[in-house]
Amino acid sequence: MKINIQRKNLEFFEANVHDVTLLEFFNIIKQTQDNTLTYSSGCRSGVCGSCAVRVNGKEVLACTHKVQDDDTIEPLRNSKIIRDLVVDMDKAYAFNKKAKAWQSKDSNNILLTPDNEKINEIQTDCIMCSSCYSACPVYTVNEEFLGPFSLTRVWRYVSDKRELTPEEKINTIQTNGVWDCTLCNECTVVCPQGISSKADIEKLRTRSAMAGFSDPNIQNFGMNFSDGSPSF
Repeated sequence: MKINIQRKNLEFFEANVHDVTLLEFFNIIKQTQDNTLTYSSGCRSGVCGSCAVRVNGKEVLACTHKVQDDDTIEPLRNSKIIRDLVVDMDKAYAFNKKAKAWQSKDSNNILLTPDNEKINEIQTDCIMCSSCYSACPVYTVNEEFLGPFSLTRVWRYVSDKRELTPEEKINTIQTNGVWDCTLCNECTVVCPQGISSKADIEKLRTRSAMAGFSDPNIQNFGMNFSDGSPSF
């Protein structure tokens, strides 16, 4: 079986294996062919998210993806490449701070019911693999976009019954946030946990509208009533 790995150039590696995960194939390459191959791994169980890469143009976890002959592997997009398949996640994680994607210190000290917990149960399952950041096309035109990962985390706390000031988080995501998303759903397709950031962003838009905000892109298409022509 042969795979292609994008390093400085596209390189191919071959091994007499079948029915193995991509991470297992990486380990075979490193142990028997090229010990300089650099990649990330952790739990080897699809839990930690550290081994995320792109295979044939789609984000996957190397520890769960079963290798197919002639697969092409490359590092995640929208992040600085450190070496080979390892990327710097710091910028992606920094958007959490900008979006205030955490629970406020002053929160309701209440006991959540099972129904309360179900509201944002799946969002809590995020493993921070950054696959959604890699898949997001908005970054090609807006590097300051808060992105699907952080916006999903914002919804996780905005919808939490213990949160006392959800409006502060709603205020934070109006610029480079909910209205910049194209709702293309690419983030949902690649999420290994089945989280739909698109759906979370739509719910945040609804909450934004309830708070008096509106899509600035729509406002830019108003009419210039002085001469009856569209205003862009």
